[in-house]
Amino acid sequence: MTAAVPLCTIVPPYVLDRLAEAGHEPAVHSLALDAAHRAARLAPPPAVAGAPGLSRVVCDAAHGQRLPGRRVRAEGQGASSDSSVNRAYDGLGATFALYADAFGRHSIDDRNLRLDASVHYGRDYDNAFWNGHQMVFGDGDNVVFGDFTACIDVIGHELTHGVTQFTAGLDYQDQPGALNESVSDVFGSLVKQYALHQGAADADWLIGAGLLAPGVQGVALRSMKAPGTAYDDPQLGKDPQPAHMRDYVDTSQDNGGVHINSGIPNHAFYLLATALGGSAWERAGRIWYDALTGRTLPADAGFTAFARATVAAAAARYPGDRSVVDTVTASWAQVGISPG
Repeated sequence: MTAAVPLCTIVPPYVLDRLAEAGHEPAVHSLALDAAHRAARLAPPPAVAGAPGLSRVVCDAAHGQRLPGRRVRAEGQGASSDSSVNRAYDGLGATFALYADAFGRHSIDDRNLRLDASVHYGRDYDNAFWNGHQMVFGDGDNVVFGDFTACIDVIGHELTHGVTQFTAGLDYQDQPGALNESVSDVFGSLVKQYALHQGAADADWLIGAGLLAPGVQGVALRSMKAPGTAYDDPQLGKDPQPAHMRDYVDTSQDNGGVHINSGIPNHAFYLLATALGGSAWERAGRIWYDALTGRTLPADAGFTAFARATVAAAAARYPGDRSVVDTVTASWAQVGISPG
């Protein structure tokens, strides 16, 4: 890929917009920083193979805005006295482990790309993002959001934007953008489930559980099990995610609702994973991974195109078990999408 990559943030802009309109200064500041990074439009890193195996570097931005900051922990070094550094380091490793162990992928580019992250970005910065090269974490404002290194699924989510960048390259707009966000939620959740040794039936299927500060009326940023129920708070508003195509949101905000309408494919994956049972990364995750990386998915793929790709992936991966294909088809049908 040679085109510039979009800035992918975990907190949707419409959430920060609402907070900013209410006079929440950290949200105003965070939106300004996000806008500056979006305007930068960084090119992706060159496709150069690295040394085999896991390689991580965590830097400290020291509440500044210059990236990456001072290197504070590299691969193999002992734990830091800074818990944010250690959580980032561990989350990078957990994401690498899921992709390597479950899918045989060699880092997010499949060419042993070093995983870089910066912590303590800005002051009271209410977001975390992937900018095409690295992960960046804010500390949160401790009023609405806590430290963004605290959620392993947030780390898996953002690094998966890198996987999508190096594979299908889904456009960050409208349905392709919602798929881009959904794929990150799917694999972010799988990173957490794999690290916790959870089966599909035991997982919480929440994205960003524990990120909201005490007193905020909500459990997470998003729910794959029940889109639209993650929060309902006077400051944040109500979670706007739909779970079915009949409630699809047509909007010009948020790049055409990429963080909103991602609830629909998110729910399809949840339905598939729980219907298949066992560990979600073993069959449901494998099907989604094959669809994403199979080199047949166009960058402008909508929900139906992706659904068809998952059905084809299931048929190719499990040729002797028609029930898996039928379950994939039924899961999409339950959210109003027909792969046929």
